[in-house]
Amino acid sequence: MDIFVVLMWSLIALTEARPEWSFPAASSYSSSYSSSTETLVGSECLNGGMAVPALYSRELLFCLCPDGFTGKRCETDTSAACFEGRGLYYKGTVARSESGLPCQEWDPDTRRHYMASDINEGRHNYCRNLLYKRRPWCYVRKNQELVWEYCDIPRCGSETYPDNPVPTRSEPNPVVAPSCGIRTRGRMMKIVGGTVSTVEAQPWMAALFWRSKTKERVFRCGGSLISPCWVLTAAHCFPDGSQTKERRFSVVLGKNALNKTDLEMEQNFRVEKIILHEAFDNNDGNFNNDIALVKLKPRGGRCAEESRSVKSVCLPPMNQNLQPGLNCEISGYGKEKHGLWYRSQVLREAVVQVLSDETCRRDDHYGDLITENMFCAGRPDWSQDACEGDSGGPLVCEMGDRLFLFGVISWGDGCAQENRPGVYTKVSIYNQWIQNKTGLPSVTAGSLLAPK
Repeated sequence: MDIFVVLMWSLIALTEARPEWSFPAASSYSSSYSSSTETLVGSECLNGGMAVPALYSRELLFCLCPDGFTGKRCETDTSAACFEGRGLYYKGTVARSESGLPCQEWDPDTRRHYMASDINEGRHNYCRNLLYKRRPWCYVRKNQELVWEYCDIPRCGSETYPDNPVPTRSEPNPVVAPSCGIRTRGRMMKIVGGTVSTVEAQPWMAALFWRSKTKERVFRCGGSLISPCWVLTAAHCFPDGSQTKERRFSVVLGKNALNKTDLEMEQNFRVEKIILHEAFDNNDGNFNNDIALVKLKPRGGRCAEESRSVKSVCLPPMNQNLQPGLNCEISGYGKEKHGLWYRSQVLREAVVQVLSDETCRRDDHYGDLITENMFCAGRPDWSQDACEGDSGGPLVCEMGDRLFLFGVISWGDGCAQENRPGVYTKVSIYNQWIQNKTGLPSVTAGSLLAPK
C-alpha cells in the first residue's frame, strides 16, 4: 500500500507542475474504478490481492498483494518453503534441483498444456510437480543434455521418505496383522467436498478393475486390503453375482491416479477368487449384506508386500459399534459431484461423522431401509460424502494409534444431499464370516481400541 501512496503523490506533484494534466473528478474516478475492476482484461488478483486498474482503460495495472504473496496477480506464495503430499499444489519459487543445478525455464508446450493458471502462465523456472511424479521437479542441464531431477524442497512436517518403496521386491516384507492400520503419512486435510489424497495416507486402498469383452480395462470399485491376499469390498460391485468371472478382474494396490501408472508404488494382481455374501439382497433397493471378499492370485508364491504405499487395515472387534458424532475417513476414486459423467482421476478423501441409527431411520432420512447390517455417516452441513465410483471403498476410524475398517462404502441417495447421508456396511458384524471364508485368525484388538 505504501508503494501505491507514493505513486499517487508523484502523479499529483506532476499535475501541479504541468497544469494541462488533469484527473477526472473524484466521483467519476470512483465510478470508473468500480466498473473497471468488474471487467478487467486479464484474470483477477489471487490470494486476497486488491486489483488496481489503469485509469483510462480496462487493463489490470497491478495487484496490491498481502504479506507472503507476490507476482502481478499475487500468485506466488513466497512463504512456500515445503510441500504437502506430492506437491501437486506447490506454487513456491524454489528453482534448484537436489544436485544443486539451476532449473531451466519450462518449455512453451509444457506451459500451454499444464501451466496456464501458474505464475505468469508458466514462464518461469520454478519447481513444479507436473505429470504426477512423486514430488516437485524441474529440467536441468547435465552433461550438455536436458534431464529432469527432483527439487531441493523438503516435505512439510518432520517426515522424510526415500524415493523408492521399502523394502524392495528383492527384500520382501509381507503385510502382517501387527502392522495393520498404521499409515505412512497423515491425511491431507486442509469424493465430494473432500480433498486430493495420497495413497501413503490410505495405503490399504485397493482399486478393482474389470476387463470388458473388448479387452478394455475399466475401473469398477474400491476396496480395502485386510491381509496380504485378501481385499474386502462391496457385493454390489459384482452385478453378475455367482456368475462373476474372476479372470476378468484385477486389483491394483498403491494407486494414486486412475489415469497414471507408477511402477514403483503400485502392485498389480490377478484375481483368484471372489466371494459374495450369501445373504446379499437388493430386492428392497438397500443392498443388504453388501460385502464381498476378493482373493489375490499370488505372484511368485506371495501376494501383497508391505511398503509405504501398501499396508493392510485393521478389522474391528466383533459387534463393535461406533459412537454417533465420531469422525471417520472415507476415500475413493469416485465422482466429485453428483451428476458428473466422469470420475475423479486421483484418490480423494473426506471426513464424515457417524450418525445414530435413530437419526438415519427417521422418515425424512431413509426410514426402514436401514437394517442392523448398516450405519450412516455424513457431515452436519452435508458438504462431504461418498459418491458413485467410491463403492466398496473404506470407511476407517482412528482408535489408539491405528485405523480400523468399520465400514464399506455401500449406497446413498445422491451425493452430499441434505438428509441423505452415505450408508455403509457394518464390518464388525461380519468378523466370523470373514474368518470362515479366508481362514484368517480371529480379530482381537483389545487395548488397541482404547481412545487416545
